[in-house]
Amino acid sequence: MADLEAVLADVSYLMAMEKSKCTPAARASKKLILPDPSVRSVMYKYLEKENELEFHKIFNQVIGYNLFKDFCENDSEEPIQQFKFYEQIKQFEKTECYEERKKMAREIYDNFIMEEMLSHTYDYSKDAVISVQKYLLKNEVPTNLFEPYIEEIFSYLKGKPFKKFLESDKFTRFCQWKNLELNIQLTMNDFSVHRIIGRGGFGEVYGCRKADTGKMYAMKCLDKKRIKMKQGEMLALNERSMLQVVSTGNDCPFIVCMTYAFHTPDKLCFILDLMNGGDLHYHLSQHGVFNEDEMKFYAAEVILGLEHMHKRFIVYRDLKPANILLDENGHIRISDLGLACDFSRKKPHASVGTHGYMAPEVLSKGTAYDSCADWFSFGCMLYKLLKGHSPFRQHKTKDKHEIDKMTLTMNVELPDTFSPELKDLLDLLLQRDVDKRLGCMGNGAEEVKSHPFFSGIDWHQVYMHKYTPPLIPPRGEVNAADAFDIGSFDEEDTKGIKLTESDQELYKNFNLTISERWQQEVIETVYETINQETDKIEQKKKAKQKQHFDADEKESDCILHGYIKKYGGSFASLWQTKYAKLYPNRLELHSESGNNKPELIFMDQIEDISSDFVPYKGEQCIQIRVNDGSRDGRILLTNPDEIGLKEWAYSLRSAHKVSQELLGSMAKKAGKIYGSERDGNKSMYILGGNSMQKNANGAN
Repeated sequence: MADLEAVLADVSYLMAMEKSKCTPAARASKKLILPDPSVRSVMYKYLEKENELEFHKIFNQVIGYNLFKDFCENDSEEPIQQFKFYEQIKQFEKTECYEERKKMAREIYDNFIMEEMLSHTYDYSKDAVISVQKYLLKNEVPTNLFEPYIEEIFSYLKGKPFKKFLESDKFTRFCQWKNLELNIQLTMNDFSVHRIIGRGGFGEVYGCRKADTGKMYAMKCLDKKRIKMKQGEMLALNERSMLQVVSTGNDCPFIVCMTYAFHTPDKLCFILDLMNGGDLHYHLSQHGVFNEDEMKFYAAEVILGLEHMHKRFIVYRDLKPANILLDENGHIRISDLGLACDFSRKKPHASVGTHGYMAPEVLSKGTAYDSCADWFSFGCMLYKLLKGHSPFRQHKTKDKHEIDKMTLTMNVELPDTFSPELKDLLDLLLQRDVDKRLGCMGNGAEEVKSHPFFSGIDWHQVYMHKYTPPLIPPRGEVNAADAFDIGSFDEEDTKGIKLTESDQELYKNFNLTISERWQQEVIETVYETINQETDKIEQKKKAKQKQHFDADEKESDCILHGYIKKYGGSFASLWQTKYAKLYPNRLELHSESGNNKPELIFMDQIEDISSDFVPYKGEQCIQIRVNDGSRDGRILLTNPDEIGLKEWAYSLRSAHKVSQELLGSMAKKAGKIYGSERDGNKSMYILGGNSMQKNANGAN
C-alpha cells in the first residue's frame, strides 16, 4: 500500500510539472484580479511619497518597463524611436558571436545613428558619434560600444515621453499591478502542495504550484514548535534575511532564491526556486565520481554562486554536494542558506557547518572568520566530487572529533592521477593558513577564476549557461529519494510544546514578497491574459457607470478619490461600497450606481479622526467622529486594500488639520471685526458651513 501511495505522489508531482508548462488559462486554478482603475489616485500619492515615481524606479521594474514600452510604441502621439534604439543596443550587448555582433553594430549605426545625423530628428551629442565611429573604423565591436548613447536615450525618455506616460492609461495599469503586488497576503490556499522532496532539521520541503500563475516552486516549511524546541528562532529569521539579500536586485542563476515568505499559525514557509534535477550527493551515488572536466563544470558555476554571496558580505558556511541542486537541464544552484551569515558589521566565530567541510578557523572556537572559510569548503567539495569522500574522511570514519582533528592537523595528500593544475588548485584551496589560501589574498573569487586549472573558461559563457552540463537529469523522473524514505517528523516530539503570543510576535514581520521576482513570474505566465480580460471588464464598466466614477479630477481640487467601504446605512447595518471624493473642505460619498445625491461630510463637522485604525466587525477602520446634530457621532470607513486604507487615513487627517487651521485663522480675523473672539468663532463656524455647502452643491 505504501508503495502505491509513493507512486501516486510521484505521478501527481510530475503531472503538476507538466501542467505548469501549459497555457496560462490551463495552468492557473485561481484568477488574479486587478483592482479598479480608480486605485490610480491612491497609488499616485503613495508612490510619490515613497519616491517611486522617478523614471528609473519605474523603468527598471519589469512590469513598468513593459507598460512604458507599450505606451511609447502604441499610445504616444509622436513615434519614439529612442525606445527601439535602446532595445537594439541591449540585444547587441547580449549577442555572444563576434561576427554577428559586428553585423548588428553596422545595422544599428546605419538605422539609428546615420539616420539621425541626416535628418537631425534627435539631439545626440557629437562625442557619442565620435566614440562609436572610432571603434567601427578599427573594425572593433566591444559589448559597451554604444554605451555613450544609453544615457542620452534615458535623458530623452525621462523627459516628455515619461511625463506623458504618467498621465496615460498605461500608468493607471501600472498602478493596478503595483497595488496588487503590495497587497499580497499569501496563505496555504494559494498553493497546491505536491510531493515531499526533502527534509531538514526544522521541517520539510515540498514541490508546489502557485494557484494564480501555475508556476512551480519548492515550499520549505519550518515547524514553529520544532523551532522553539530546538531554540532555532534566530536561525529561521536569519535564513529569511539571507534569502532576501541574495534574491533582491541582480538575480543569481547559481543560488536557489526566494520569491515569497509567509507564515501560518504553526509554519514558516519559504517559496523557493524549484530544482527538480536532484542534488550532487544523490547523483554521486547514482553516477559515481566525476572526472576533472565534469568537476570543472560544477566548480565554475559554484564559484559564481559564491561570488554573488560574498559581494553581499555573506559567508555561506555549508558548502557540500548535498546542498548543490541541479535543474532539469543539469545546471546547478547552491541551496539552503540556513547557516549563512552576514559578516559586513561583525565577523562570526561560531563553529557551524558539516564536519569534513568546515574550515580550520571555523573549527577553532572563538576565532573570527569571513568568506574565506567558504573557499576551504569549496576545496573539500571538489575533492569529494572526484574521489567520493571528503579529504578528511579518507578512512570513511564517522567520528566527528576524528574528522575535525584531521582537518586541523592533516596535510592532504593528493593522488598522482590528478593533473598538476588540479593538484595546485586543491593545495591552495585547502591551506589551513587563511593568508595563503586561494580566494583569500585580496581578490576573492577573481583569484580562483584566474587559476590555471580554469584557463580557457569564458566566465560570461558560464553565467549565461552556455556550457553543456556533464549530466542531464532523467526526464519524467522525480530525481529524489522515495517519499516514504524521506519520511516525516514524529509529532510526538513536539506534543508538549505550546506556542505563545510572544512566540508569534517574533514572526510579525516575516511575510515578504520579492518585487522583481513576483513581477517576472507574472510576466512569464498570466500578464497578457489578465491585461486583456481586465480591458474588457473596464470597457463594459465605463459604458454603464457615470463619468464621475473614473474621472481624473485633474482640473478640480480633489485630493483623493476611489472606492471605499462605509459601515451603516438608512435601513441596515452593513458595509456599503461608496465612491469617495476628498476635497479640502468636504468628503463626498457617492453610491455605486451614482443615481443619488452624494452624502456630504464637511470638515467643520468633524470633531476627530482616529490616529490609529480601529477594529470593527473584523475590519481595520478609519473612525471619524462628527457633530452635526443628525448622526450617531461615528462614521467608519474601511478598505481591503491596505495601501489605499493608509492613504485615505493620511489624506483625511491632513485635510482636516488644514481645514481646522484655516478656520481658526479666519475666526481670529473675524473676532477683530466683530469685537470678540467668541462671536468671531461662532460667526465663522456658520459662515464656513454655509460657504462649504454652497461650494459642494456647485461642484455637483
